[in-house]
Amino acid sequence: MADATTLFVSIGLSEQKAKETLKNEALSSTLKDAIAQAQNVVGSAAIDKAMGTLLYSMASRIKDTGRLGFLTEYIAKRKITSDLQLSAALEFVKSHPQDPLDRSAFESSCGVGVAITPEQIEDVVEQVIKKYKNQLKEERYRFNMGLLMGEARAGLKWADGKIIKNEVDMQVLHLLGPKTEADLEKKPKAPKAKAPEKEKQEVGGAVNGEVKMEAKSLMEQLRGVALNFHKPGENFKTEGYVVTPNTMSLLKKHLETTRGQVRTRFPPEPNGILHIGHAKAINFNFGYAKANSGICFLRYDDTNPEKEEEKYFTAIRDMVEWLGYTPYDVTHASDNFQQLYDWAEELIRRGQAYVCHQRGEELKGHNAPPSPWRDRPVEESLILFQRMKKGMFAEGEATLRMKMVMEDGKMDPVAYRIKYTPHHRTGDTWCIYPTYDYTHCLCDSIEQITHSLCTKEFQARRSSYYWLCNALDVYCPVQWEYGRLNLTYTVVSKRKIIKLVEMGVVRDWDDPRLFTLTALRRRGFPPQAINNFCARVGVTVAQVTMEPHLLEACVREVLNEQAPRVMAVLEPLKVTITNLASESQMSVRVPDFPANEAKGSHMVPFSRVVYIEQSDFREVMEKGYKRLTPDQPVGLRHAGYVISVKRVIKDASGKVTELEVTCATTDSAEKPKAFIHWVSKPLECEVRLYERLFLHKNPEDSAEVPGGFLSDINPNSLHIIQDALVDQSVANTKVFNKFQFERVGYFSVDPDSTPKKLVFNRTVTLKEDPGKI
Repeated sequence: MADATTLFVSIGLSEQKAKETLKNEALSSTLKDAIAQAQNVVGSAAIDKAMGTLLYSMASRIKDTGRLGFLTEYIAKRKITSDLQLSAALEFVKSHPQDPLDRSAFESSCGVGVAITPEQIEDVVEQVIKKYKNQLKEERYRFNMGLLMGEARAGLKWADGKIIKNEVDMQVLHLLGPKTEADLEKKPKAPKAKAPEKEKQEVGGAVNGEVKMEAKSLMEQLRGVALNFHKPGENFKTEGYVVTPNTMSLLKKHLETTRGQVRTRFPPEPNGILHIGHAKAINFNFGYAKANSGICFLRYDDTNPEKEEEKYFTAIRDMVEWLGYTPYDVTHASDNFQQLYDWAEELIRRGQAYVCHQRGEELKGHNAPPSPWRDRPVEESLILFQRMKKGMFAEGEATLRMKMVMEDGKMDPVAYRIKYTPHHRTGDTWCIYPTYDYTHCLCDSIEQITHSLCTKEFQARRSSYYWLCNALDVYCPVQWEYGRLNLTYTVVSKRKIIKLVEMGVVRDWDDPRLFTLTALRRRGFPPQAINNFCARVGVTVAQVTMEPHLLEACVREVLNEQAPRVMAVLEPLKVTITNLASESQMSVRVPDFPANEAKGSHMVPFSRVVYIEQSDFREVMEKGYKRLTPDQPVGLRHAGYVISVKRVIKDASGKVTELEVTCATTDSAEKPKAFIHWVSKPLECEVRLYERLFLHKNPEDSAEVPGGFLSDINPNSLHIIQDALVDQSVANTKVFNKFQFERVGYFSVDPDSTPKKLVFNRTVTLKEDPGKI
């Protein structure tokens, strides 16, 4: 143990971090291997703290340890030198599971050999400033500086963002000079045209119980058109905000620290995977900061060690970044455990908190009996609280409670409770942990948050939020609430999803039938579609429950523009073209996007044997049927041929197994009533077709589903086709790549794919199916 601790400290980890790492057997084993491999490349003396930090970061984030040596070599040879490059490298190896890796493509994707000089940064920023010079001079410091940063970063992909920002700030200051009093004045609002009465409504809100799908972009909505949020530093103008004798001086110090910058945070608990409702929260928190040239923290609310796991920390950050947002900083409530404890002692000294011995069951509900220890002496509570910290009480034997009444009538909420469970980050340092009611507002204060955005159910905690900050005389942010986003036909509760996994109803948290974000990514939903969906729902105060087909409509819009067309046959029927020679070989050009052939194409083989969908042939003609029958020819898409049936071949049971046909060119044959897709010399693949997991809209509603959500499972929610066929153009595709299978639907490459067999998930059908459950 001591030797391993020394090894980890030698690469730059603190002794405490090294000991925490050793508690994680998988991580410590991976890190030891990485260090050993790096030492083989450069020697032990050459591993400095910068390299050691990258090795640790790689070891803690890598999914496929078979690629550990490959990535370690790049770090050891200092070809990967930043966390930005490492993130790109990890993403590349994750999305390229097949060997061998294309080193040239890998190095290009993660900026190997790219050096950004200060002069390049200066030149790019100068060009961006020049582009917006007139607008900058007109709007001055009211101009959206985030636009400058965005365009500068686009031209300097591998540059340090802080250096770019400093350069932007310096050049703007050089152009405009220091801020004047006029720059600090409130921008006058443009007069609004009076809307017709029937159009008056909240952005994205509800009219007669129906949700309006908002046409404005999320950024337009979040720039304040519909929000009326306070300006940074003007917290006191918000209705319900509590002003104390120290408020104005605290706000002044706050403005000196933030320079008037909007600051938000996304504060998930790392005890589960994010779901579709969190997508709105992510878009709202990160989006509001982005729309107003501010910053947003990703802060893990890690105050409950019993339920927190490393996989949740990793998955949360992955999903935030997958949706297109980069945290200004990643922080943890546990970063502040000592400060929070010190403040708790101060709260006791001020007579605003006390140690209580009522048991948890006595404190439940809103009519709990008053604590007989509420008025115990300050010194006594202080001593008892210190004893709680030293582990001198059993779990549940004592709590620290705050002397205040919440808006919903709950009296004296708990601030600290005892838990003898090692913490993911702090180990055994603490045996008392702060609650959400105590932690959240104080962490917001520490991070100088300007707008604490949370869902509507936290409105009842707003008074305790303000009370605690003011009781301790610290900066008090403003809490704003918005409506939750819910979907029908699903459950998102961690407890219920775990039950579904344990019972084998779904495979894991990322089963594509769920509405966790990892599941939606695996199913093939593009992040842009999820963000567009959140924008269309709108920035609403009221809680909204949406139908899945509205989200699927957003998915189709994006995939129609992004997913190239290929041909695949899910239920193959062999077709032999008898008037083509057996050695006949041709190639057919298939456009990737038939509506815009300039976007590219691919070639597929065309030979004597092709395969069509079984449903595209009927032995007996029916009214309205336009595809292939013994009496009706059909065209083959893109091939330029029309085929006619000459012989139907069946097996012993009478099932049609093969067709013999002849072909003629479309120029010489009569125009057919329909053209169908086909494949020739195809790849065999597995296709997974998904339907809704539950039969009823509200599987958690006891009235609609008396037996509970487990009795409402749709037995036909997954159909697996093991022997589907797809054209050869997808042979070298990557995990999560998306395609439109012509006439079939939109599909995404599943991580279960192997070099021998691809697996495709159906993301959505081409059109909404009116016959769905």
